[in-house]
Amino acid sequence: MEYRYLGSSGLQVSALSLGAWVTFGSQVSDEVAADCMQAAREAGVNFFDNAEAYADGKAEVVMGNVIRKLGWKRSDLVVSTKVFWGGEGPNDRGLSWKHIVEGLDASLARLQMDYVDLIFCHRPDIHTPIEETVRAMNSVIARGKAFYWGTSEWSAGDITEAVAVARREHLIAPQMEQPQYNMFHRERVEVEYARLYAGMGLGTTVWSPLASGLLTGKYNDGMPEGARLALSSLDWLREAVLGEGADEMLTKVKSLRSVARQLDLTLAQLALAWCLKNPNVSSVITGASKVDQVLDNMKAIDAVGKLDPDVMIRIEAILDNKPQPTQDFR
Repeated sequence: MEYRYLGSSGLQVSALSLGAWVTFGSQVSDEVAADCMQAAREAGVNFFDNAEAYADGKAEVVMGNVIRKLGWKRSDLVVSTKVFWGGEGPNDRGLSWKHIVEGLDASLARLQMDYVDLIFCHRPDIHTPIEETVRAMNSVIARGKAFYWGTSEWSAGDITEAVAVARREHLIAPQMEQPQYNMFHRERVEVEYARLYAGMGLGTTVWSPLASGLLTGKYNDGMPEGARLALSSLDWLREAVLGEGADEMLTKVKSLRSVARQLDLTLAQLALAWCLKNPNVSSVITGASKVDQVLDNMKAIDAVGKLDPDVMIRIEAILDNKPQPTQDFR
């Protein structure tokens, strides 16, 4: 396993990590979740990602139970959670000071932990002043409930404002952002945040590196039996992944398969290695419903070296979607 610094912080996270989204507490049994976490840990993963919204909190319960059952040393782990969608009450959602404090306390109870290493604002909250959110995040860090805070799917402008507030008030600024990033979803990570990496020391822990399974090739010939997107509870995700524009993406996936075969890689390993090639990615969050998927994904670390400049040019030619950098009018 490779370990990378989380932006400009001194915290090191495994370049590949394991997340609980969609699977824990809903799609897989607790036993399978434990087996997947164990396989990831044995491969060197130290970063495990979660959120209060995942399976309505059940994902945190499962992860906490597994860590306690396996007797892992807490200081060896980097555990995250995200707050925003905590319930149906008027103050159970968003990024108010009240919900950040109460939401994190509830997450810690489900995880059976005294603290999380990372706490994310799961989405921007247009109703709460960013200054209130910055102060609330600093309050939970001051209470020893978290070490670092960050954002998820925030615009570069909102992150910049949060950093400005923190600097003005001598508070702790957001250290990391958790955006979607994969071969088909690139603009935000590669262009929008470009000034934030060096200028603010922003780290990224990216999600959906396989485009919800599209980049594994499993949907090339239709919906396979037992596939995640076949679940009725995930109709919204199926539409997002296999709806408008899916045919064009599937055509590209089929072309990428030949590249993967020539490199003796699976499509998933190729897609994960491609994400890992980005120097501004601190960790790539993987998901799995089977141990075999974990083991296959972890091999992407060794695949990065195979993606030399010539291979990257071939991949870019297939994708044909490289974001254009911000125009320089000088």
